[in-house]
Amino acid sequence: MRIHFTGIAGAGMSAAALMMREAGHEVSGSDEDVFPPMSTYVEGLGFPFFRTFDAANLPANLDVLVLGASAKLGGEANVEVQEARRRGVRVTTFPQMVGEATEGRLNTVVAGSFGKSTCTALMAHVLREAGRDAGWMIGAISPSLPDTGHWGSAPEVILEGDEYIVGPDDRRSKFVLYHPRDVLLTSLVHDHVNVFPTFAEYEAPFRELLRLLPDDGLLVCRDHPAIRAIAAESAARIVWYDVDPCEGWCAEEVVFGDVTRFVLTGPGGRRIRLATTLLGEHNIENIVGVSAYLLERGLVSETALAQAIESFQGIRRRLDRLTKLSRVPVVEGFGSSYEKARSAIEAMQLHYPTRPLTVVFEPHTFSWRNRDALPWYDTVFEGVDRVLLVPPPSHGAASHQQSTFDEILARIAAAGVPVDGVRTAEEATAALSALAGDEVVLLLSSGPLLGLPDSLPPTFDALYAEAAAA
Repeated sequence: MRIHFTGIAGAGMSAAALMMREAGHEVSGSDEDVFPPMSTYVEGLGFPFFRTFDAANLPANLDVLVLGASAKLGGEANVEVQEARRRGVRVTTFPQMVGEATEGRLNTVVAGSFGKSTCTALMAHVLREAGRDAGWMIGAISPSLPDTGHWGSAPEVILEGDEYIVGPDDRRSKFVLYHPRDVLLTSLVHDHVNVFPTFAEYEAPFRELLRLLPDDGLLVCRDHPAIRAIAAESAARIVWYDVDPCEGWCAEEVVFGDVTRFVLTGPGGRRIRLATTLLGEHNIENIVGVSAYLLERGLVSETALAQAIESFQGIRRRLDRLTKLSRVPVVEGFGSSYEKARSAIEAMQLHYPTRPLTVVFEPHTFSWRNRDALPWYDTVFEGVDRVLLVPPPSHGAASHQQSTFDEILARIAAAGVPVDGVRTAEEATAALSALAGDEVVLLLSSGPLLGLPDSLPPTFDALYAEAAAA
């Protein structure tokens, strides 16, 4: 088939496009207003990629157009969608396509409010290093994997399962389309308040996902009250995990450092020594969950697991150290929700406990911009020494009650956190260039953040390396 992806620089869209290409289909795509790392990543994938939407982008004899869910794509008003409709070409979504394509495979859905990208990438990496050619679809870039999407020759497919809705005309959560045999459930805290105003509404699709598991399926889930409350929805065998001791798998003897070491303990007295270069306690939790799943399913040996975990380099934008020479580290985290932001901040405080922490924050997602989420700002920056706040974007603002830049600034200040607004990369760089030299800087967003992840590291490598040498 010939498949065109409108909005191909979306993380899930590009991963699905790679899967379809490896499955033997001809793929092309288009997108606008995209930014690194996904824009540069897609440019290097080797299929036709157009940086604007145009009816002329659609190839002759097109069989399917896959439309992304981002508000900026314009939905049915997009000129490529209109041209596909005019030709009588089927228009679908990437979760619908992935679900249809992988039906009949042994699908493992990695779901949760946070941790799912890292867990999906880690699981794919461990299987690959162990010599098992599983398929995968990941909504983020990992330097440990050749691509974000892979078809694979083994029966298993590892799918990052997003609870967000398919689109404005299909209110199902994406992951319910994936025909799961197994589920790894990492977390369950209220998110996406623009489409799930209450926790009960947010929880409902997770209940639906668990009801899809067959009797011979496996549900591996973090030992958390909210997850315990819904686990009985599944007919599958349940295995629990946590960082702290629980009735399933956990971590003991954790020693944090540049290389963090701990003992993975499991049922029957199993003890496996593991090491990782990933930062933060939340990544120990991710490793425990993935290890529990792979070992319970018997997909890898203990030795292969330990070797692959130690070599895993994480995923882009999840606590990447961007500077090479600067004595003031610049680290990029992914701050799309409260829990993700707190995990990144707590990881920085854990690994740099004596150094002042400056956070450059962009409220990019609908959740951060929604007025109902203003209380998040009361506690999210606890322990942070200074916040530089970037204005929220405006796309999709008409679809929800969006907070203003000034409202967010005032809320952070009211929480007792020193905060300044910066509207340009130049303003942010100037503010950060006056640091004393013993700080650490965390860039926190799910958006472009004024291009600072690209522009700031070389500035710091020059400025603070020279200061250190002097």
